[in-house]
Amino acid sequence: MPGKDYYKILGVDKTASEDEIKKAYRKLALKYHPDRNPGDKTAEERFKDINEAYAVLSDPKKRKQYDMMGAEGFGRQFSQEDIFSNVDFDSILRDIGLNLGSFFGDMFGGGSRRRRPGGFGQNFGGFGGFGANPWAGQANSQAMRGQDMQMELPISIYEAVHGGQRVLQVPGAGRVTVKIPPGVTTGKKLRLRGKGGPSPMGGQPGDLFLILKIQPDTNCHVEGRDIHCDVQIPLSALVLGGSVSIQTPHGEKKVKIKPGTRADAKLRLAGLGLPAMGSDPKGDLYCRLVPKLPENPSKTVRALFEQLRKEGL
Repeated sequence: MPGKDYYKILGVDKTASEDEIKKAYRKLALKYHPDRNPGDKTAEERFKDINEAYAVLSDPKKRKQYDMMGAEGFGRQFSQEDIFSNVDFDSILRDIGLNLGSFFGDMFGGGSRRRRPGGFGQNFGGFGGFGANPWAGQANSQAMRGQDMQMELPISIYEAVHGGQRVLQVPGAGRVTVKIPPGVTTGKKLRLRGKGGPSPMGGQPGDLFLILKIQPDTNCHVEGRDIHCDVQIPLSALVLGGSVSIQTPHGEKKVKIKPGTRADAKLRLAGLGLPAMGSDPKGDLYCRLVPKLPENPSKTVRALFEQLRKEGL
């Protein structure tokens, strides 16, 4: 039976670097992972081959033996136990949002296969001690890993702008401190490793994902990275123009109002929305101008408004 061309399986050259091999594996793992292809046996077999290829090519010693012996010779000499031992699939899959899953034990035989003569640690350069289970070190920590959990975390507009720190009471994990980075938007996920559900078999707990949701306040709300606020200003400023101070999430700002500005007009204050985050630029602040009317006008103010009424205003 011909051996497997691991380079072809991952779609890389024989001169590929470790980073290129890892990048190729991540891309293919995302495409063929059984969680993304439920019930698809073809994808499951493809995923198995991808993992087998990565287990060999990501390890300099295994890769050297594979290159020296060729695919067929390597396949005859080394068992699945040899190939999959000491490979940290846990970290690489978790970094791209995937789990090993309990299906791995069944997929690779659950360690029931026996070592072949001539396996690693016997005659080929002192690999020594690769475990008999292809997922040695993984079964307790990942295959039986606790469930990931998620919960919504409401935050204020001020926290979305400036960031902050929260102390939460998480069932099963106790009190945890959460750092909210400035510039987050609704839907942003914060990952707390090991703060999810406990493992039923004493392995690693799952992760907790906090889904942020910006809460509107009385006069403001967020759309994308822009902040929209209603700002009350004196009626006289709309009619006569002038400079007024308004409160923003970034502090007090002075703005100029043109004479004859209509009520409900919007002013755009560039860069005063949510701050930049990653490749996302700063948002803007849009102020809807709402005339401030006297609730209990004095006799003088009433007289002035009576005069305005006579003028048809």
